[in-house]
Amino acid sequence: MPGTNLTRDEAQQRAALLSVDSYEIDLDLSGAQGGGTSRSSEAEGGGGTYRSVTTVRFDVAENGATSFIDLVAPTVHEVTLNGDALDPAEVFADSRIALPGLLEGRNILRVVADCAYTNTGEGLHRFVDPVDEQAYLYTQFEVPDARRVFASFEQPDLKATFQFTVKAPSGWTVISNSPTPEPKDDVWVFEPTPRISTYITALIVGPYHSVHSVYEKDGQSVPLGIYCRPSLAEYLDSDAIFEVTRQGFDWFQEKFDYAYPFEKYDQLFVPEFNAGAMENAGAVTIRDQYVFRSKVTDAAYEVRAETILHELAHMWFGDLVTMEWWNDLWLNESFATYTSIACQADAPGSRWPHSWTTFANSMKTWAYRQDQLPSTHPIMAEIRDLDDVLVNFDGITYAKGASVLKQLVAYVGQDEFFRGVQAYFKAHAFGNTRLSDLLGALEETSGRDLKAWSKAWLETAGINVLRPEIETDEHGVITSFAIRQEAPALPTGAKGEPTLRPHRIAVGLYELDDDSGKLVRDERVELDVDGELTAVPQLVGKRRPAVVLLNDDDLSYAKVRLDEQSLAFVTEHLGDFESSLPRALCWASAWDMTRDAELATRDYLSLVLSGIGKESDIGVVQSLHRQVKLAIELYADPTAREALLTRWTDATLAHLRAAEAASDHQLAWARAFAATARTPEQLDLLEALLEGTQTIEGLAVDTELRWSFVQRLAAVGRYDEAEIAGEYERDKTAAGERHAATARASRPTPEAKAEAWSQVVESDELPNAVQEAVIGGFVQTDQRDLLAPYTDKYFEVVKSIWDSRSHEIAQQIAVGLYPAVQVSTDTLHKTDTWLTTAEPNAALRRLVSESRSGVERALRAQAADAAAPSE
Repeated sequence: MPGTNLTRDEAQQRAALLSVDSYEIDLDLSGAQGGGTSRSSEAEGGGGTYRSVTTVRFDVAENGATSFIDLVAPTVHEVTLNGDALDPAEVFADSRIALPGLLEGRNILRVVADCAYTNTGEGLHRFVDPVDEQAYLYTQFEVPDARRVFASFEQPDLKATFQFTVKAPSGWTVISNSPTPEPKDDVWVFEPTPRISTYITALIVGPYHSVHSVYEKDGQSVPLGIYCRPSLAEYLDSDAIFEVTRQGFDWFQEKFDYAYPFEKYDQLFVPEFNAGAMENAGAVTIRDQYVFRSKVTDAAYEVRAETILHELAHMWFGDLVTMEWWNDLWLNESFATYTSIACQADAPGSRWPHSWTTFANSMKTWAYRQDQLPSTHPIMAEIRDLDDVLVNFDGITYAKGASVLKQLVAYVGQDEFFRGVQAYFKAHAFGNTRLSDLLGALEETSGRDLKAWSKAWLETAGINVLRPEIETDEHGVITSFAIRQEAPALPTGAKGEPTLRPHRIAVGLYELDDDSGKLVRDERVELDVDGELTAVPQLVGKRRPAVVLLNDDDLSYAKVRLDEQSLAFVTEHLGDFESSLPRALCWASAWDMTRDAELATRDYLSLVLSGIGKESDIGVVQSLHRQVKLAIELYADPTAREALLTRWTDATLAHLRAAEAASDHQLAWARAFAATARTPEQLDLLEALLEGTQTIEGLAVDTELRWSFVQRLAAVGRYDEAEIAGEYERDKTAAGERHAATARASRPTPEAKAEAWSQVVESDELPNAVQEAVIGGFVQTDQRDLLAPYTDKYFEVVKSIWDSRSHEIAQQIAVGLYPAVQVSTDTLHKTDTWLTTAEPNAALRRLVSESRSGVERALRAQAADAAAPSE
């Protein structure tokens, strides 16, 4: 949106001038219920706007200075500064209220405005549940959206206390950062918060269902609450959620040596949430897809637990102590990611002690992909303004940063790391910091100079590749062993230079055990790798093992390659590794080689089919399902694609029939089969399973699995509106609405595509979650010819959409509708022409350039697959 940006220079100038004491925010949400089930951008029955009154007290360093406060609102009625009325028409423009003639010392500002409910997941989101026709509200303020609800100095280093007073419809509940008070005449008056940043304040309002408990230990008592919509209450497994939460409280308070810093801890599962969750102080909001309506695999519970722990870690790192500016966003997110995984791995009683396997398999794969895009950047990214930060919630910020933190822990020592963190929390509680504050604390506790480490790992972009170089004699005895480090050229358009970095890694030597048939580690050598070539004399004179695995135990952040002999053995025995982590590392290496056109897609498929049946980790299995489908559809030689899809789909059906009844693997294979079912016989089976005329022992074709089948049948033209509408009647819920929208958009007809395009591009009425569902159905990889006309249409509209829609809505469209399935030089040419002539801003340019990079990579992979010998 025009006028909503804020530069770092402006924020620094404002922080130098102002210190904020308190906000009093009075909101009248009594009309929020409105007139029914409207899902448009303007809710019915007066629900489009609400009255917002903000009183803010702040101190000014310079008499007569001028500054501004942020506000995104349709109407400003009153602006009163130090008792003087200012004309809103003169001082309110471009989402800012000018504050002229400030007084040295204390100033008081009062702003009365009408703010707007949203359906985009930004600001105060309003959702109407089709089950009970009740409205449900929640706020989402990160990065700059508190200003959509109240006038605020919208930057993280201007902390203050916040007191909310909310008038709500009778019978509703209001939850905020402070403990929930008893309402009087439907007015809820909350106690002021501690000093926190604007972006972690929160309000959740509506007739929510709740379950309550208490965390108690050593005299400490913290009220716990879990909330969701009543229509989801029957699925809310609150005991499991409380169990993970208590494990987190125990582990974090011990490691941080700092008691939980807020008065209560609520977790609220809210509808149409754009992210996984948000760390509002004491009132964490979580996407309500984590309230599972149907059977899911254990991997889904593991991901939910990591999300719960990630947000809990933020209560200390992010909320108690907050970065000064968004250039340290990576540290905030990386710390929460690292500690949440470490908690899962180490907390007594955890269900997921192998969480580092999941991290290697999913998070690091995300990081490696992000680090090879033209938008790659140092972990410490240059954040010039809010536009920069809005697109910087990426794989480098979360996953690469967490990987490097893991490496830092190994470098300084775990005990020393957490002692430094403890000192950091005590020194900066309820304040703001920079990276140097944390590194300084770690230098104190570890005795290590971290300046060189920081420069090499945090201030450079790109990824290193490690390869073993092994020589043996005629008896198979190692005569020379070295590790070669490469720093590939950064992608075109990326800033910086390739960098060789210091790595602390382990080398694992694996042999096949004759008794068990498992690949077991015979020996492990840990060493520092630095420079282009590092000798490993410890391995000279040893017999060459079946498999040599670099970066065993996943200590460092680097792409790893297997030598030719190890790769050949792993191709036959990947599923035989005794431990899950080396399996995950080899799977990840094979996938990366496929993406880098070093391994043909047909050979990757053969590798997966040879080992996936022995893979016990369900999260790895599901990742392989997604990766194989993507590889065949985008990276395979187009002339071989159908044969490879047939081979894969036949395998998914065979694994489905062979899987243990009612197991996680059976469910995962059912979903994989449904995703590519193609022959008349396979599609007949999907229909029969839906109708109940055929069954597979143990497979419960429940609500979510039914939708998977329906969506595939719609995409191949078997199901049309009547069947989709009938399925929606079975599941007349918000989730059902989204699934039906996906199914309708996936139909293989020009009319269905035109309708979906119109809903998303030509109208702005779809809520964020429904728009995402429509886009997901619109883009079908086996409908390339049908989608071809939309390439030109995309480039005609994407800039105007970016300029006119909210960030979340515009980003969904810019990324989701990019013609990624049109893998051709023509797509590259049209993208380049648009990048040259359209003059997009930096954020939009980045997103389109990233999508272009995917097409370029796919072309290279297709060429490699076409050149590979057929089996």
